[in-house]
Amino acid sequence: MSAVSAIKKRTAKLITTLSVGFFLAIRQVRRSSKATTILIISVMALTFLNLVVIRGVLVGLIEGVTQVYDEYYSGDIFVSNLSKKEYIEDSPSVISKIENLPWVTSYTARYIESGLIEADYKTRVDLTEDTNNAAGAIAGINPLKENETTNLSDKVVEGEFLGPNDTDYIMLGSSLLKKYVPVDSASFSFLENVEPGTKVRVTVGGNTKEMTVKGIIRSKADEVDFRAYILDSVMRGLIGRTDYNVDEIAVKITPKTDPYLVKNALLGSGVGEVARVQTAAEGLPKFVIDIKNTFGLLGNVVGSIGLVVATITIFIVIFINAITRRKYIGILKGIGIDKRAIEFSYVLISIFYAAVGIAVGLLVLYGFLVPYINVHPIQFPFSDGILVAEIPNTALRAVILLVVTLIAGYIPARIVVKQNTLDAILGKTK
Repeated sequence: MSAVSAIKKRTAKLITTLSVGFFLAIRQVRRSSKATTILIISVMALTFLNLVVIRGVLVGLIEGVTQVYDEYYSGDIFVSNLSKKEYIEDSPSVISKIENLPWVTSYTARYIESGLIEADYKTRVDLTEDTNNAAGAIAGINPLKENETTNLSDKVVEGEFLGPNDTDYIMLGSSLLKKYVPVDSASFSFLENVEPGTKVRVTVGGNTKEMTVKGIIRSKADEVDFRAYILDSVMRGLIGRTDYNVDEIAVKITPKTDPYLVKNALLGSGVGEVARVQTAAEGLPKFVIDIKNTFGLLGNVVGSIGLVVATITIFIVIFINAITRRKYIGILKGIGIDKRAIEFSYVLISIFYAAVGIAVGLLVLYGFLVPYINVHPIQFPFSDGILVAEIPNTALRAVILLVVTLIAGYIPARIVVKQNTLDAILGKTK
């Protein structure tokens, strides 16, 4: 019975301590300077945004590349030739299996061959001058299926997208043009003074055809922008491929469908024997994945520096507050207020500053920054950067900031509260 009584007594004492600490915290916040309170909350909000936004922008820079790669090039599932094969063998059968999958909404099959595009070939007089040409991949596409799958027409920055009857027209990727890649390098050649309506000579598969530039594509994805696009029917004639075997197939699936489900279904139907089947994530270039991981780490490092600054700020604020109120703290201890209640009050004040700061930061983040940057991406040279702010990661950083702030508030309060009561009342330092 005595043990039960002791537990009840300790419980009652704890409840009293917490209640008194809560009362002291509210009283101190109400009596504190509004300007100081707003300043501290602003520091906490900016610190929280620093933790989330800097990493989000750095990761979003590469995420923008990933999204463009998925949307305008690979689709959700990417089927390509095996490493030792020139093309996807038995392509009509593979396409038939893709069409019969219930999760597939559209697909586009492409013929890909290396080629040369020449401009000014009719007006060139001095054969010793550098030729106005560019080497790149020539892609033979079905414009309707391509646009249905990748919405590639959205990336036309000059001219128009190919039509199904444009047998004498070609679209050029922006990376083949000097004005879009202002780099002076002996290793690369670019077309100059070429725009929609310009006549160019295309050489592919040992055959040459004069074509008119209809449009310019700019997606900021190398796999798209280093290509030129012509009709698949024209491409088959140039390369002499009459068996309809294509080089790659981009597949778009229904939203929220697991791409690995579709991949495994294709592998189970035997497609893996004649082609390589990858999800969009698996098909990402390795350097993109490496940069994404590096930027994520860099964002964490920069955010951690901001976290340290916030910790020091809170520590100084609470410490100065406690030092200037030593006499008040001494009186509280002198009239019997438990020192743990006083320490708890300062911890609550710290949590208050952090919680309100985080709430303000969340409001700015999800109420303004994320939707604004989604509509107006950050224009980087090789990506339309977005702000990546996943809720789990954001919540984790909020919790970290709260915990760190709690510790930063407790330590200075503990230091001051431990001072001798009489010395505190008399204002002595020792």
